[in-house]
Amino acid sequence: MITRDDALTRYEELPLPTTADEHWRFTDLRGFSVPGTESVPGTTSKPALDLDASGMAVVNESGIEIVSAPEGVTFEPLPADYPAELVPEDDKFAMENLARWTHGLLVRVPKGVELDKPLYVQVTSNGGSLYWRMVVHAEEGARFTVIEDLASAGPDVLAYTNAVVELFCDPASKIEYVSLQNLSKETWHFGRHRARLERDSELDWVIGGFGSKRGKVWIENDLVGPGATSRVTGAYFADGDQHLDYDTFQEHAAPSTESDFAFKGALRENATAVWRGMIRVEEGAQKTNAYQENRNLLLSDKAHADSIPGLEIMANDVRCTHGATLGRIDREEVFYLMARGLSRAEAERLIVRGFFQDVLDRIELEPVREALGAALEERIPQV
Repeated sequence: MITRDDALTRYEELPLPTTADEHWRFTDLRGFSVPGTESVPGTTSKPALDLDASGMAVVNESGIEIVSAPEGVTFEPLPADYPAELVPEDDKFAMENLARWTHGLLVRVPKGVELDKPLYVQVTSNGGSLYWRMVVHAEEGARFTVIEDLASAGPDVLAYTNAVVELFCDPASKIEYVSLQNLSKETWHFGRHRARLERDSELDWVIGGFGSKRGKVWIENDLVGPGATSRVTGAYFADGDQHLDYDTFQEHAAPSTESDFAFKGALRENATAVWRGMIRVEEGAQKTNAYQENRNLLLSDKAHADSIPGLEIMANDVRCTHGATLGRIDREEVFYLMARGLSRAEAERLIVRGFFQDVLDRIELEPVREALGAALEERIPQV
């Protein structure tokens, strides 16, 4: 476990990553700086979802407010000395978060408890620096949903956000974790998200990435118990000069585990995106079933995407596959739809919806599914 003092020491020792580092090869941090501390106290962003939640927390630079919490469930500010178990010590940004975070949330659902309504966490960046940390723990047999809505108070907010999230799935438990990111295009954003899955546990993870200027997000799953299952669904859309970087890792350390990663992105104008995915199967993890895919749709000639899938397999009785595609919008499809009375923007919006539909269909919660679909379509110009 990593303490705050240890994290501060490691942060000060580690250099800032450069493109000479393999995992940062396509993400250049030149020009990165942490803005001043000025912010708009108490401002909150508009919620991305309209839903009936069993518990709600509101977070910004000023503090954390627990609006409501279900009885018998731990849904409270994270203790200042709470140690980190899943965060690697070679990540400079994660070490900075663990050393400097001030507002965090602890979610713990007791053994056998099932919540029929989600827990909703609204995190707003008002400018300056926001170090956000959350720990989610499902005890044995617990089942629930956590929605994390990270956004800026306005479209021109100049900010730096740094998030660390740890998810713990005890035996036979299930967490549905929804992480939505719609920060301003003047925000540098870095995130480290990692889950540990015990025997017969399930994790259904939904990621929506629409905002931020530049940065990197790590999404890692450690399947350490037999029969553990992880499914991660990602959808992102970038335009202007945005650069999104997702680094995913599926670690199969026990037999009969299953993971399924599906990421799709659409890019307009000068936007760029990077996806790097690795499936690792340890020697004793026989009967592993793992899949990962990344598909990108380019809506302009200058948009660019890089996909780097990888496999490291030490077991001999496994099924591991991956896929990556890159394509441009089909002009014939646009012409066909415009010939039937649609404008170009309407035609492109319909094509984008069709491109993402199979990813959207993987999302169980209808409000989340509809919100993601609407957010994707809104990125296409109206005229």
